[in-house]
Amino acid sequence: MKVNRAKQTLASGKVAVGHMLMEFASHGIAQMLAFADLDFVLIDMEHSPFTSQDVARLVGWFGATEIAPIVRVPQPHYHFIARCLDAGALGVMVPNVKTGPEAKGIVDCVKYAPLGERGVALGGALTGYRTVDPPTFLAESNHNTTIICQIESEEGIANLEAIAGIPGVDCLWVGHFDLSQSMGIPGQFHNPAFLGNLRAVVDVCHRHGLAAGIQPGSPEQARQWMEMGFTMISYSADHALYRAAVAQGAQIVREIAGQV
Repeated sequence: MKVNRAKQTLASGKVAVGHMLMEFASHGIAQMLAFADLDFVLIDMEHSPFTSQDVARLVGWFGATEIAPIVRVPQPHYHFIARCLDAGALGVMVPNVKTGPEAKGIVDCVKYAPLGERGVALGGALTGYRTVDPPTFLAESNHNTTIICQIESEEGIANLEAIAGIPGVDCLWVGHFDLSQSMGIPGQFHNPAFLGNLRAVVDVCHRHGLAAGIQPGSPEQARQWMEMGFTMISYSADHALYRAAVAQGAQIVREIAGQV
């Protein structure tokens, strides 16, 4: 099974660096991000038009790189989670996890027995279309897959300990916009109450030996949140970076042309 570079990086005590795909599913994107030397990529199915087929293609292309493909599923349902993992994804991100029992249900979908209840289908994309030794592969998969629970509500904050305490959970990830909205302060990322919740997530993660994840949209946010203790960082989303780069380039051209 392909090594999960995100897990490997975190286990070495380093920050795992990634990026989110929400718009671009072209065949070249895997090579482009490999050039950026990322540890992981988040393939979004919650807020994007990506289909299961899009995800399968992306995961296949990332299979030729060292990057660990992780899929954000729309909801914590088995038919979403299992299909992404059977396509070869090395983990899932699940939005808006609010309770310990919800986290346990996610682990059951991701992990094979005795850790969970995932169904077994070997020999396809999951195993690179190769024949494998089932006991060895299932045990390796249980160890190699990443489970990210997104904390996006005040209820999730209230149940941090219960969620983090479920065996198999690897990362608590703050969905910062949704969390701020749940708190009644949408987009107020410098609000003391919001920052207090970020610290609470980091503290719980450190106590339980989990990664603390978040997606900054700027170098300033990345610096601030990493200084707070976040260790799994997805730097922005594809459409945001593309838009910003094109806008900056167009502005430079207008300045050169004296049209500003």
